[in-house]
Amino acid sequence: MYNGKVLVAEDNPSNQKLIAILLQRMGLEVILADDGIEAVAQCGEHAFDIILMDMQMPNMNGYDTTRQLRSQGVRTPIIAVTANAMTGDEKKCIDVGCDGYLSKPIDRNKLEDLVSRYLAIQVG
Repeated sequence: MYNGKVLVAEDNPSNQKLIAILLQRMGLEVILADDGIEAVAQCGEHAFDIILMDMQMPNMNGYDTTRQLRSQGVRTPIIAVTANAMTGDEKKCIDVGCDGYLSKPIDRNKLEDLVSRYLAIQVG
């Protein structure tokens, strides 16, 4: 089990639900944002331990959202989540300020590996 608060910026309700369930099973508190504008607003209101950022969202995509958060001084680890698992996509995400990369469909083990890189395990 982990301890922390995660922002999930994802416009698809099914993906929101799946990712939230996986994170909650790891013991994490989850806050959802439907797009980049809402994600930026949530980061102004809450301190997060990790941000999972869908890169293809309406209104403000994950690339622009990540750039804006970084320009505002947000240092929270941002994990890019994208269905575009093409060569070069991971580098593009890292170049805008993401710390990690996760492709859809979400693999529970890969998600937990990424979470474990940034969060301490809660002891007993």
